Amino acid sequence: MFTGIIQAVGTVVSVSPTGKNLTVHIRSELSEHFRPDQSVSHDGVCLTVENVTNGIHQVTAVEETLKKTNLRFWKEGTLVNLEQSLRLQDRLDGHWVQGHADSTAVCTKKKEKRGSWEFTFRFPEKFAIYVIEKGSIALNGISLTCFNVKKNKFTVAIIPYTYDHTNLKYLNEGDEVNVEFDILGKYVIKFLENRKKLL
Repeated sequence: MFTGIIQAVGTVVSVSPTGKNLTVHIRSELSEHFRPDQSVSHDGVCLTVENVTNGIHQVTAVEETLKKTNLRFWKEGTLVNLEQSLRLQDRLDGHWVQGHADSTAVCTKKKEKRGSWEFTFRFPEKFAIYVIEKGSIALNGISLTCFNVKKNKFTVAIIPYTYDHTNLKYLNEGDEVNVEFDILGKYVIKFLENRKKLL
């Protein structure tokens, strides 16, 4: 479980196909503190650390992950948002983020607002039920708030700190981000669907 508060930005050192999977080596200021079997959020995708050597950690993305996320586009030099898993005594500064990306969204507009930024995204319409005005959403693992919600579009505002300390700084129109919709909303919708069937 994560909170969507990014702790570091890592750099992909190498990417190697292994069957239908992808083995990735990433260098970051946090990597030397990781240990094998630890869960770490990579652009909002929970991956298991397999090895740590000289400040570089190794993870593997399986076929299912590659189908649903932008990890299939990773290459040497790609910048990746990193967050270690939540400890029970930590403050919850963002919102509950599982690290289980539901889909990707495409950036359709990036606008500078005199010190802050607004990004508009288009996402698959089948997920529209999970996106609400002023609701929480995780983009590349970053806990953000939606506004100007349309049928299959929403906008988020980015403060300078988030812009400077995540890979959103390098995001351009047409680029994809990983999306995880709010887990509480998903459970509520599922409960209501099941309740309707029982009535």
